[in-house]
Amino acid sequence: MHPVKITTGVLVALALVTPTTTATAVPAAPPEAKVSTTSGNPGYREKNTADPLVIAHRGASGYRPEHTLAAYELSVEQGADYIEPDLVMTKDGVLVDRHEPEIGGTTDVADHPEFADRKTTKDLDGKAVTGWFVDDFTLAELKTLRATERLGGMRPESASYDGQFEVPTFEEVLAQREQLSRSTSRVIGIFPEIKHSTYLHAEGFDPEAEVARLAKKYHLNHAKAPIWVQSFELTALKDLRDEHGWKGKSAFLTTVNGGPFDLQEQGTTYAELTTASSMQDLSQWIDGFGPEKNAVIAREADGSLGEPTTFVEDAHAAGLKVTPWTFRAENTFLPTDYRIGSDPAAHGRMADEVTKFYEVGVDGVFCDQPDICVEAREAFLDR
Repeated sequence: MHPVKITTGVLVALALVTPTTTATAVPAAPPEAKVSTTSGNPGYREKNTADPLVIAHRGASGYRPEHTLAAYELSVEQGADYIEPDLVMTKDGVLVDRHEPEIGGTTDVADHPEFADRKTTKDLDGKAVTGWFVDDFTLAELKTLRATERLGGMRPESASYDGQFEVPTFEEVLAQREQLSRSTSRVIGIFPEIKHSTYLHAEGFDPEAEVARLAKKYHLNHAKAPIWVQSFELTALKDLRDEHGWKGKSAFLTTVNGGPFDLQEQGTTYAELTTASSMQDLSQWIDGFGPEKNAVIAREADGSLGEPTTFVEDAHAAGLKVTPWTFRAENTFLPTDYRIGSDPAAHGRMADEVTKFYEVGVDGVFCDQPDICVEAREAFLDR
């Protein structure tokens, strides 16, 4: 990753810096995933795009173990417009679909005695994390594992599918997207997230280069392609465009508190990067924001839903889209005034909550239960 200066509306110069950790050698060519193709329209260009979009957060992750082909397929059956894979890399340089580099909570790796010695502690964005890391496994080894539900106590239906599904590669998900576009006769989009780019570069990988390579291979490297690449690190998105010839859309993910790890040394916060003037500046590299939903509609001190901020208005003024995350049906994830009963795992009024965001004018929403967001959108548009 290369240094660059970004001037923001807060009148500070922010440097995107190269990680200082010594990198290991990158494999010259990662193994190709086995994919199948069929004839027909694979949906290489956006067509009849819904507004606002319903983006299946890690697939239909409220009903199936996240980041599995089964979760993506179900989400499309439920009406989702886009599927969202999170991307990390294997030891042999293959992009695979897991929420984090550490996979102890999303696979059955702990049940494999042959991998017991792989458990370790690593520094992940300044935090010591103990577990099993994707980058210590080859793709062949990873394919012996099976996905498990990360929130098993909260989602027993999804947990009932533990052990049934492989960890997919990004290429397999790209192929699935094509197949789903053909089988449904509608363009299914994809919203991949590059996870922990600084960490991966320090481990000797270049996830941006591989994302760009595969997107080009699947004819998605153009402005009208149904793909958005997203990251919490601004360096990744800028390098994707400047160093790897990215012509597709990209979204900068943000939280209400904290800041991007790649700008940690400068003390840069997401709040600084999401002022109206900063949005104007960043529009030269990105096409939209994926903010934590509380940045769009604030929460009151008691946890209830508050008033809208100017986030959407400011972003739209800069020509940028806004797709907040994450809408989940369980009470524990909802504003206190949208809960039903006292069971934290019971479903509350998620449809009413997401409708409030439709009313503010968001361009899309990330949903664990896409069917609820789709039904709420239909009701909203029918008004």
